[in-house]
Amino acid sequence: MSNSYVSNHVHIVFSTKERVKTIGEELQPRLWAYMAGIATNHGMHAVEIGGMEDHVHALLNLGASISIAKAVQVLKANSSGWLNERPQPRFEWQVGYFGCSVSRSQVAHVAKYIKNQRQHHKKRDFAAELALLLKKHGFEPG
Repeated sequence: MSNSYVSNHVHIVFSTKERVKTIGEELQPRLWAYMAGIATNHGMHAVEIGGMEDHVHALLNLGASISIAKAVQVLKANSSGWLNERPQPRFEWQVGYFGCSVSRSQVAHVAKYIKNQRQHHKKRDFAAELALLLKKHGFEPG
């Protein structure tokens, strides 16, 4: 076979430093679009990016050449640089992240989940959401 065909979807979640609510609602659409551009510029495809004031969810197709760790590093470094060009207190992302593979049959479901973050967070905060994600994927919250 002369070409490579890779479907490598992952759901990535990371928060602002100390989970401080620093991503204002008016800034969110621009930040999510900027992060989608970062993904594209680094050979990834952003299926959906969204979140809240204190965290971001990204559903990415990483393709064949980038690891989850590298994808997170690229998104965090470039987006925090962009955010720090604005007149506001210094912006930082939390060090850790959540990342899990997503089967093709679940891509639309996860994308819808990310689009509906505002509604999900009427019922539970980010800490509860993260604990649920960790449990669902077999991790012990730490």
